[in-house]
Amino acid sequence: MSAGGGDAVTGPFSLTEVRRTFLTPPRRAAYDWRVLICVSVSHRTASFDLLDRLSAATEDLVATELLDADARGAVMLSTCNRIEAYLDVASDSGQNAIAAVAGRLAAAVDLPPEALREHSEVLSGNAALQHLFSVASGLESLAVGEDEIAGQVRRAYDSARVSGATTPVIDRAFQRASKVSREVRSATQLGRQGRSLVQFALDLAGHRVTDWRAARVLVVGTGNYAATAIASLRGLGVAGIAVYSKTGRAQSFAAKYDVTPHHDLAEAIRAAEIVITCTRRYTVTAADVPDPDTRRLVIDLGMPRNVAPEVAQLPGVELLDLRIIGMHARLPELAPELAAREIVQTQAEQHAAEQLAAPAIVALRRHVFDALDAEIARAEARATTPDEAAAATEALRHLAGVLLHVPSERARQAAARGAIEDFEAALDAVYGIDLAPQGRCPATPLRAPGPGAEAGAAS
Repeated sequence: MSAGGGDAVTGPFSLTEVRRTFLTPPRRAAYDWRVLICVSVSHRTASFDLLDRLSAATEDLVATELLDADARGAVMLSTCNRIEAYLDVASDSGQNAIAAVAGRLAAAVDLPPEALREHSEVLSGNAALQHLFSVASGLESLAVGEDEIAGQVRRAYDSARVSGATTPVIDRAFQRASKVSREVRSATQLGRQGRSLVQFALDLAGHRVTDWRAARVLVVGTGNYAATAIASLRGLGVAGIAVYSKTGRAQSFAAKYDVTPHHDLAEAIRAAEIVITCTRRYTVTAADVPDPDTRRLVIDLGMPRNVAPEVAQLPGVELLDLRIIGMHARLPELAPELAAREIVQTQAEQHAAEQLAAPAIVALRRHVFDALDAEIARAEARATTPDEAAAATEALRHLAGVLLHVPSERARQAAARGAIEDFEAALDAVYGIDLAPQGRCPATPLRAPGPGAEAGAAS
């Protein structure tokens, strides 16, 4: 498989295999082919204990710290069930970038790189794109189809962009991911069910709550998850909602969402039957629970964990954390819709085809526009008035756009089926446009061949 297609390496990964499978450079190295790579540690590949440690250790890691000679662009995505690095690398140097990121993450949790690789997944090219689109659409979440993840992906990208860590490859991929997530929600049942990790946790908690309308609930945290939790609680009819924040934001947050602010954590917990934590700033310990024998349900939605493990040992406390929520979220009835997966796959293929076809399209446009400029100069020289010259220029530019439209679409279609080299050869034969100085794109079918068909390009 060449760099244009890409595939996934699941479980333990070998840098030699990654290089052989994903990062084989195109035949003509003069063209700087860029590849999107994702290094992922998630609830699908690692234990929640490892995720918790990694999340805490990388909390302050910013995308610019992942940039080096091999990785020109980067986005660091950290959510309640995944830590992922997306990198823009040259097709012949990706193995170095992968090793650097894996080493950085492993060192953060005091593990040898080989140990972390056993709980990691590496994706490249089209597979990395499809994974990003799936993540942004909520298809890889604990609660499949959750709403919050699209915002988390967008904020991770915005943070990287503001810090100067993004590149055109990163920009196009993440902007397309935002578009795909909206399409999935509008075109499938996922968008009409209002799913969220908070809602799923409350659904699990519902088996333990006699009457939500009479429940006294404390929300610890004042971020986006806290706001989502309050909206979900109100949907269940909960009236007694309070909020606590160690950062001092409780008062303003409470005024905005019409809940009761608390400034002492122990007293806030004493007054609550249900405690929902969703913060990255601090941990609730057993010492914060003033009456440990009182029956109380604690829902920990934080990563790293917001509630210390010893809290679960208190006689009156039942703890629902992401590990327990994750076990329930893997039930078959929560499997993602095939329609959503199809949208993601199609969009990833279209995006990859556009990138593969770009050099040929640019070369054709340059050829046509050079001829257009010459014709515009002749038309202006023959024109007797400025209006006549302007009209001729507009007509010629319109004609050029019409003439370019079909060949550009044909180039994308050729790239999608692995035949871009045929299109490039046709450009050379018909127009004398030789892409050799730029390097021909690596041709790889974007869809896996059907049963009985030959596999794609040889590695």
